[in-house]
Amino acid sequence: IKNMEQLANVKAYLCAVFGAVVGGIVNLMGGWSEDLTTLLLFMGVDFILGLLIAALWKKSNKSDTGALSSYSAWKGLCRKGGSLLVILIAYRLDVTLGVEYIRSAVIFAFIANEGISILENLGIMGVKYPTALKKALDVLTSKAENSESIK
Repeated sequence: IKNMEQLANVKAYLCAVFGAVVGGIVNLMGGWSEDLTTLLLFMGVDFILGLLIAALWKKSNKSDTGALSSYSAWKGLCRKGGSLLVILIAYRLDVTLGVEYIRSAVIFAFIANEGISILENLGIMGVKYPTALKKALDVLTSKAENSESIK
C-alpha cells in the first residue's frame, strides 16, 4: 500500500509540473482562446490523418515509400511545434507594438493551412467533402492576409 501511495504522489507531482509548464507556455502565447483551440484541434486531426494515410493507404508524400516513418512523424510534430513558436512571437509583437491583431492573423493563417492539409488528406483517403469547407478555408486565408488593415 505504501508503494501505491508513493506512485500516486509521483503521478500528482508529474501532473502538476506538466500543467504548470503547459500553462506557462500558453500564457506566453497570449492565453487560451477559441482560435487557439481550433488550431490545436486541426493540428491533431491533420497529424492523425497523416499517420493513417501512411499506415493504411501507404500514400504519404513524407516518406520515400509512402509508408509510416517515425522520422517523418517526428518532423511533422516539430513543424507543428514551430508553428506554435511563431504564434508566441506574433503575440509578443502584438504586445510590443501595442496592437491586437498579429497573433490572430497568424493563428488564422495556420488554421487555414492545417485545414487545407486535412482536406488534402481526406482526398487521398477517398472521402468526399462539401466545397463549402474549401470556401470557408479560403475566406479564413483571406481574413488572415487582410487583418493588417483592421487597425
